[in-house]
Amino acid sequence: MTKSETMAPDEASALIDALIRELGDWRGEMLARARALILTAEPETVEEWKWRGVPVWSRGGILCTGETYKDKVKLTFPKGAALEDPAGLFNASLDGNARRAIDLFEGDELNEAAFMALIKTAAGLNAQKKPAKR
Repeated sequence: MTKSETMAPDEASALIDALIRELGDWRGEMLARARALILTAEPETVEEWKWRGVPVWSRGGILCTGETYKDKVKLTFPKGAALEDPAGLFNASLDGNARRAIDLFEGDELNEAAFMALIKTAAGLNAQKKPAKR
């Protein structure tokens, strides 16, 4: 088992809190805002900490991840290619067959209603998973 598989959700949430505080700039604010929108849109979302420090939000599977870089916050939806995005939030990883991402730069504003709709749609897609064969 990996550490992320054994970590309690409250421990993962504490690590995300610490990351947001540690960033201490617009990236932390943006990540905190995205997190709040995710948890508002899908209150039963579980917070995880994977891949050596990436916040992950899951409900029946991964909804999205929140990576921070020097110049951006990247919100990646592993099944983004299967999601309708009428507001055109996806602006990165557009060439792949599965994932899509939203790259947010300093000064960008996240369309909150459209983002929460994407989260709800991702949760709905995860809920449609076929049960494993026995």
